[in-house]
Amino acid sequence: MTAPSQDKNTCRIYLIRHGATNFNNARPAILQGCRLNPALSEEGRLQAEQAGTMLADVPLTTVYSSPLLRAMETAECVAATHGLNVMPHEELTEVDVGRWEGLTWPTIMERHPEEYQAFIHDAGRFPYLGGENLTDVHLRATPFLRSLLEKHQGESIAVAGHNIVNRVFLLDVMERPFGEFRSIPQDNAAINVVRRKNGKDKVVTINSILHLG
Repeated sequence: MTAPSQDKNTCRIYLIRHGATNFNNARPAILQGCRLNPALSEEGRLQAEQAGTMLADVPLTTVYSSPLLRAMETAECVAATHGLNVMPHEELTEVDVGRWEGLTWPTIMERHPEEYQAFIHDAGRFPYLGGENLTDVHLRATPFLRSLLEKHQGESIAVAGHNIVNRVFLLDVMERPFGEFRSIPQDNAAINVVRRKNGKDKVVTINSILHLG
């Protein structure tokens, strides 16, 4: 990824989804949420290394991460190319999927059809059963990410996050409703770029996977 010129009135966040785990690789995929805490799979480790290579020429000053292992391992691959330490923050933890953790979507649809339909209809209001809704994620993650844009003016930083956390933040910057969250792709190890320039925030890139081949 070619690094754009940096000025003192601009901050860029390179927002990365963690590399794949065995739960991500399962077909159908298994929901992990915030309590299942697997390491990256072999494929996911390679993806994280490829993300690190892609960002090697970007002048990163800080690397933040969710404290979950899959995000931390991804962040460490990015930080290693810059000689940086990873700074974990609880605000970046993935959504709590409650009683659906460890299940697949087909199983959820079969066991909890009413709760599933409510969530699909309005995920900003109705939660993952026994867990968080998207408003909950927004209230803890978005203020923190916005604060990084303010704190790191004149710098470029990386943040290793998760599928839902990333989607909610990108929707917020684009001023789009939570109901559109499924329209925001987030592949494993994808890179998004959010820029604050002269006080205005903009999503520059969504779900870049060119580095994954």
